[in-house]
Amino acid sequence: MAVNNTNARAVALELLMAVEFDDAYANLLLPKLLSASSLDSRDTGFCQELAFGTLRWQLFYDRIIEECAGRYSDEIDLGALVILRLGAHQLLGMRVPAHAALSETVDLAKRRLSRGAIGFINGVLRRVSERGREEWLGIVLDGLENPHERLAVEFSHPIWVVRALEQALKIDGRESELKDLLWADNIAPLVNLVALPGFADERDFEDLEVGPASPIGTQLDGGDPNQLRAVREGRVRVQDQGSQLAALALVVASEIHPGEQWLDMCAGPGGKAALLAAEARLAKAKLTCNEVSPHRAKLVQQALEPIDAKVAVTIEDGRQIGKSSPAKFDRILLDAPCTGLGALRRRPEARWRKKQSDVAELSKLQEQLLESAWAALKAGGTLAYVTCSPHQAETNTIVAWAEKKFGSELELIDANRVLHEINPNLPLNSNRKTTQLWPHIHHTDAMFIALMRKQIG
Repeated sequence: MAVNNTNARAVALELLMAVEFDDAYANLLLPKLLSASSLDSRDTGFCQELAFGTLRWQLFYDRIIEECAGRYSDEIDLGALVILRLGAHQLLGMRVPAHAALSETVDLAKRRLSRGAIGFINGVLRRVSERGREEWLGIVLDGLENPHERLAVEFSHPIWVVRALEQALKIDGRESELKDLLWADNIAPLVNLVALPGFADERDFEDLEVGPASPIGTQLDGGDPNQLRAVREGRVRVQDQGSQLAALALVVASEIHPGEQWLDMCAGPGGKAALLAAEARLAKAKLTCNEVSPHRAKLVQQALEPIDAKVAVTIEDGRQIGKSSPAKFDRILLDAPCTGLGALRRRPEARWRKKQSDVAELSKLQEQLLESAWAALKAGGTLAYVTCSPHQAETNTIVAWAEKKFGSELELIDANRVLHEINPNLPLNSNRKTTQLWPHIHHTDAMFIALMRKQIG
């Protein structure tokens, strides 16, 4: 049976339009669109690659479209521009015959746009099809002297993100790996699974290889994870292995005593919360999950129900928890809101949605949340400050602020040592006590992990 690419293209376009016009999140919306469609597994794969690939390579394609259209991308009708990007990715990023890419994309345009726009799209895409990807790369890079701008266009990242990632790599002694990191951001990640301790066993992973980063994780090279019985029953969950390591680090960082009080301070949508709930159950600890958004709090409850329906899920501004629950918790996970620059593989639209001006506001929020978490932490307790971003303003700068703010009360635990207890084979920077994971090294999101102990007395 032939792949129904026409319908797959229509679903992909629906997703791209929702991202562009409604600020939809591609990774959340696509499963809903696919479930409402009649696409088979091959159609689904085509649709996902078309939609996510178009989002990843948006800047690169915009520069090519500008060359072919003779005008800047912001001068092109947005709906037409989205369709042009979709066509460009088929021509330059996928193994789709040019005639099929052209005719099917123009047919999509006919359903949505005016006759004049259809002719414009047809003409531009025909010009795109006249050259291959490498030839177009040479054309759009020609005359660009700024090295960061060249990398921004070549690897389709905003220039401020390129600079931020370069700075983060330098701190880690990996400045020569910038191109590797940018390339890794444009490769679709494998589906990562986590076996919840106390619920899953080796039989759930008997046909899968454990790791590579997490000792309770594995990866699927394609296919629907819901085909696995353990996933359907909730014993195994979809979760990036960097997130698994962040939650495990908090658990392993210090000896656990029965009856401990744990807090997941910004718990939505509930991935790390589920893992912590499983660990808390084994350790005879009591977990509380907090989320400021009622909708996300509901997602947390749904994630926890198969594990421990008795886990308290509160709805509160995390910045107030230090006042409402002073010195209450033995362990706190603060997975702080951030730019998300560490998850660009899975959330490709984030690179276009976030702006450099957002960083200062997010950094202030991170400081406020950390100050609140510190007030809610018992003396002798452990706090994990985690972000899905390597940006220095959201990572080591926040840790330095905390060390100055809390002084001798704060002991920075060597997170790299703790992670080596979890997985001795992880290649980590031993020159510092905080951990930075990288997609091109660890095959995880670029998670940052800092572990802090509140000194007694």
